[in-house]
Amino acid sequence: MPKLAFDMSQAEQRAAMDYHRTRWGIDFPDAQMFCRPEWRENLQLAMDAQPQLVTVPNSGIPAYLTFFTDPDILRVLTAPNEAAEIFGEKQKGEWTSTTLIFPVVERTYEVSSYGDYNNNGRAGINTNFPERQPYLYQVICEYGDLEIDRAGLAKIGFVAEQKEAAIDGLNKFQNLTYFRGVAGLQNYGAQNDPSLYAAITPAPKVAGGNAWMSGNVVVATANEIFTDIQSLVIQAINQSSGIINTKSRFVLALSPAREGALTATNSFNVNVAALLKSNFPNLEVKTAIQYGAISAQNPQGNALGEMMQLYCPDAGGQDSGYCSFNAKLRAGPVVRELSAYKQKLSQGTSGFVLRQPFSMAQMVGI
Repeated sequence: MPKLAFDMSQAEQRAAMDYHRTRWGIDFPDAQMFCRPEWRENLQLAMDAQPQLVTVPNSGIPAYLTFFTDPDILRVLTAPNEAAEIFGEKQKGEWTSTTLIFPVVERTYEVSSYGDYNNNGRAGINTNFPERQPYLYQVICEYGDLEIDRAGLAKIGFVAEQKEAAIDGLNKFQNLTYFRGVAGLQNYGAQNDPSLYAAITPAPKVAGGNAWMSGNVVVATANEIFTDIQSLVIQAINQSSGIINTKSRFVLALSPAREGALTATNSFNVNVAALLKSNFPNLEVKTAIQYGAISAQNPQGNALGEMMQLYCPDAGGQDSGYCSFNAKLRAGPVVRELSAYKQKLSQGTSGFVLRQPFSMAQMVGI
C-alpha cells in the first residue's frame, strides 16, 4: 500500500515531486510540502533580513525610450530673393568670360539749308563699349559617412539638406550682387550703378520730417505718400525727355514695410494703392528687404535709409536693364575620400546691367 504524504519524510516527499515532474511533466512550483502534525506545532518561518540590491534602485525605463522625433522638419526661412523678380534676369557670356562688352550706338546728325549745289549736313553715329566684369564664386559641400548615418537616425537627409543649403547660399549672394554689385570690379548693382541719376528727397510731412512711417505707425497721410510717388514718376519723365509718360509700364520697388504704408486712406476713403492704380494704370508694386534701412534685423538694408526706385523696364521699346549672370549652378564632381565626400558648386554674376539710366528714378528717406 503506498504511503500517504503525511507518512513520508521530507526527503521522500521531495523525491516524489521530482519523479512526477520528470516523468509526467507535472509541476507545482508554488506547492508546499505536507508535513506531520507534530512538525506543524514547532514550525517557524525564517525571518532573515533581505540582502541589499547589487544594482541601483530604479522603477522606470530610460527616458529616451519615450521621446518622439517629429518627421516633419522645420526649416528656417530667410528673406526671398526678389532682384530678378523686380528687374528681370538674363544670361550674358559664359563661365569662361572675363569681361562683357555692351555696344552702344548714338545717332548724330547736322542739318543744313538745301541748295542744289550745297554739300552741307551730315548724319553719323557715335559708338561706346561699356564693360562689365563677371565674378565667379563657389561653395563646397562636405559630408562624412558617420555624420550621414547619425543624421539619418534623426530622419534628416544630411546630403540633400546640405546641398539645398549650398544652392540657397549661392542664390542669396547672387541676389545681393544684383542690388549692390561686387566691390573692386566693374560690377554694379541696381542701387549703386555710377550712371544712376541722383536720388530725390521726399516732401516734408505735416506730422514732421520726410518719412512715411515712425516705427510701425504710418504718420504720413495718403495724399502725402501719393505725392512722393507722383514726384518720382515726374522725375522719370523729366529724365527721359518724354520717352517715359504716365502710361508707361513702371515697377515701383520699395521695402515690404513701406508697401504697407500704401494702405493709408484719405478723407474720401481712398487709399494710396487705389490712387496709384487710377493715375498710373501700368504701375506694379514689388518689394525687397534691400530697400529698407540697414539694421541688426536687416543687415542687407540700405545704408542711406529707406528708399524706393521707380523703374521703366522697356523705355523706348528696348530693355532698360536686367540682372545678369554668366554661369548658374555649376556642380563639380563628387570626390570620394577615405570616409567622406566633397563637391564644389559655383555660379557667376555680372550684377545689374543698367542700359538706359534715365529709366530709373529713386527717392531716399521715405
